[in-house]
Amino acid sequence: MIAALGEATAQPYFISRLRKAMLSNPTGRQILRDRPRMTSKSLDIPYLRTLSVGTVGHAYVDWLDREGVSPDTRDSVRYIDDAEEAYVMQRYRESHDLFHALTGLPIIAEGEIALKAFEFANTVLPMTGLSVAAIAKLKPEERMRFFQVYGPWAVRNGLGAEEVINVYWEKEMETSVDELRKRLGVEQPPDLRAWRKRVRKEKQKELEEAKKSGAL
Repeated sequence: MIAALGEATAQPYFISRLRKAMLSNPTGRQILRDRPRMTSKSLDIPYLRTLSVGTVGHAYVDWLDREGVSPDTRDSVRYIDDAEEAYVMQRYRESHDLFHALTGLPIIAEGEIALKAFEFANTVLPMTGLSVAAIAKLKPEERMRFFQVYGPWAVRNGLGAEEVINVYWEKEMETSVDELRKRLGVEQPPDLRAWRKRVRKEKQKELEEAKKSGAL
């Protein structure tokens, strides 16, 4: 349902705009000519595991392992008739996990919303913007983090970065993540998992101190 809505809202203007962005870029044009797919069959996952820490490939498989996901979780495009535009949408979907690896944002709700906000600012696909509405389901402290930190980061970087749809990820696996971020103009956001862990520890410490003092 969500995938179908994404396709419906992308037509006719937004997916066409993204296709034109690829056609106006040398790497984007090459991707459209080659039409590579990112699946567990097309990507050499065992090889990526051997790459040095700090490379795109290592960051990608490390992220897949940490989050318990695979490259095969993306639905196939079904409702876009134009073959090239359908591929552009498929490419966007299959690049999503690499956006996570590039930014370091986890797949928990808070991280997904921040990444969707970045994607909306960068790709202008309506479904990515609609996904940000899920912020209403976040806890108050999580919403505050989004409005104060991750939302501004997403807008600033999404608008200021190169079009991430034009990254030929398969040819960047041995590239340093830091180098690719610099080339694209993407700042790494604060480590969200570490932030949440730190907050939990602080709350636990406050609770223990309150118990010791007899306040609870």
